[in-house]
This record gives sequence, C-alpha cells and structure tokens, in this order.
Amino acid sequence: MNVLSASLTILRKDLRIELRTGEVVVTTSMFALLVAVLTSLSFYVDSRSATMVAPGVLWIAVTFSGVLAMGRSWGRERDNDAIRALMAAPVPRAAIYLGKAGATLLFLAVVEALLVLAVAVLFNLALLEVLLPLSLLLLMGTVGFVAAGTLFAAMGVRTGARDMVLAVALFPIVAPALLCGVVATRELLGGAPFSEIIDWLTILAAFDIAFLTAGTLLFEPLMQD
Repeated sequence: MNVLSASLTILRKDLRIELRTGEVVVTTSMFALLVAVLTSLSFYVDSRSATMVAPGVLWIAVTFSGVLAMGRSWGRERDNDAIRALMAAPVPRAAIYLGKAGATLLFLAVVEALLVLAVAVLFNLALLEVLLPLSLLLLMGTVGFVAAGTLFAAMGVRTGARDMVLAVALFPIVAPALLCGVVATRELLGGAPFSEIIDWLTILAAFDIAFLTAGTLLFEPLMQD
C-alpha cells in the first residue's frame, strides 16, 4: 500500500470514528466559541477596536482548540494501546502521520467555519467581502500548525502529561507562523487589499512546507520504541 492510499485509509478511519462520536469537533467547537464570547465581552469597545482585537481572538481560539483536537485525536490511539496496532500495520509510517494530520485539519476546518461566523457576530464585522482571503489565511496557517502539532502530539501519546508536553513543545515552534497569521488577518480586516498580504501568505506557505517535510521525515524515527 502506497503512502497516499494508506493516508486516506487512516483519514477515513478517524472520520468514521468522529461521525459516530462527535467528541473532537463538538468539544473543540464549544471551547473555541467560549473563548470568542469571553474575549468579545472583555475587549470589544467599538468598530475600530474590533478590527484590532478580532484577529488575535480568532487565532488564539484556533490554536487552543487545535491543541485540544490533536490531543484527543491521538488520545484515541492511546486507548487500549491502539497506537501499537497502528504502528504495527503494514503501511508506511509517513502515511500514519499524514492521515492523522489530514483528519485533524478537517476537524479544525469545521471549527473555524463556526468560529468565523461567531467572531463576525460578536465583533460586528462584515466579513463577507474578505471571506475568501480570510479563509485562505486560515487554511495556510492551520496546515502548518497541524503539521507541527500532529508530530508532537504523536510523540507525547505515550506520556502521562501529553497535553502539557504538546503545548510546551508546540507553541514556541509555531509562534512565528501564528504571528504572521495574526498580522495578515489584522491588515485584511483593516481594509488592506489582497495584494498586500501575499507576502504573508508566502511566509505561511514556507512554514507549511517546512513543517510537513519535517513531520513526514521525523515521524518514524521519533515513534520507534
């Protein structure tokens, strides 16, 4: 079985589990929406402040809920020591990494769709005109975040403090990419044309490629007993 077909098999496995339980999407969505509501009540003053605060709220909610989603996704593999069966499967190890990362990316896409709508309502923002470039920014930022986070979540699945290990190891590494996402989103909501955020998208694309390449190459040696 090649890497692509094996990755899709693992992705479909996670999607079937999520469709039956809904635990990752439901819990992360509730958490992300709670962050958005609390921050809007704390920091929203007027329309000018909204365009400054909303990008930070959006990305903070995405990152925190993403850590929760990745931790729970790999926690499933830890239950009943299923991670050993997964690692013993006759598939390329890179396919396990890519399949899990792809499933998490889809989970977060659902959360982000709900979150963008909530932020638009809570901060009284007209996001329809910038919805396409905003979606592209979120996608580019989330790909790199998930690529790095999936690797660290897999490494911590055998430890008792896996959520703490994930957060402590992940945030320093992805911080530059997240800062790019926040600044680009702030400029976009502030009225900057799409041409002015292309440079930020290029930086995010470089992060995505770097994180995906590193995760694919390092997953097998880091997961060996």
